[in-house]
Amino acid sequence: MLASIIDAVAPREGECVVEIGPGEGALTTPLLERAGALHVIEVDRDLAARLRARPGLTVYEADALEFDFADFPAGMRLVGNLPYNISTPLLFHFAHYAERVRDMHFMLQLEVVERMVAAPSTAAYGRLSVALQARFAMEKLFTVARGAFRPPPKVESAVVRMVPLTHALAVDEALLRRAFSARRKQLRNALPGVDLERAGVDPTLRPENLSPADYARISALIASR
Repeated sequence: MLASIIDAVAPREGECVVEIGPGEGALTTPLLERAGALHVIEVDRDLAARLRARPGLTVYEADALEFDFADFPAGMRLVGNLPYNISTPLLFHFAHYAERVRDMHFMLQLEVVERMVAAPSTAAYGRLSVALQARFAMEKLFTVARGAFRPPPKVESAVVRMVPLTHALAVDEALLRRAFSARRKQLRNALPGVDLERAGVDPTLRPENLSPADYARISALIASR
């Protein structure tokens, strides 16, 4: 499993590779072997202290949710086995740095990855799908079986690749929250006061039926008012 992740990332010497939450360093060691040097962000003080003893590592004892990734050079590559309980807020935080990132490779709960890559008009499609697909080309690479971990977790995992789009779509996050808090309603009821037809959107559709491009047009209309 680790070898598959490293092959997917394919780090090279000279690249700015940043690992999120290295923990005991299971992924850190093969990443370091390939990259030659590695930045790691670890919130646990004891784990961070152990990691500092390893040559080639630059350790930041910090919460990734609050970390300013603008401190790294443009073209950085983010990698990690993200904590499942805070994976969604972490992804929204990382998305703010899309213009400075070359790519991201994360292992996450399978259900979250399926939401990330979901197509419109599917059960998994939602706010997270739109927000990320507006900024990144998303690809689910492979599923990781429970047996790959000791002890085995209760959920399956998957690895996803995120590559920033050359031309990202500007989608208002407040708009997405409004829309998907009423995802069962028609848009004219979920987004009252918005001239959806002027944005080229059928008001009888539901929030889950719209593409990221549709939400970008609505966002532009709202911003122009």
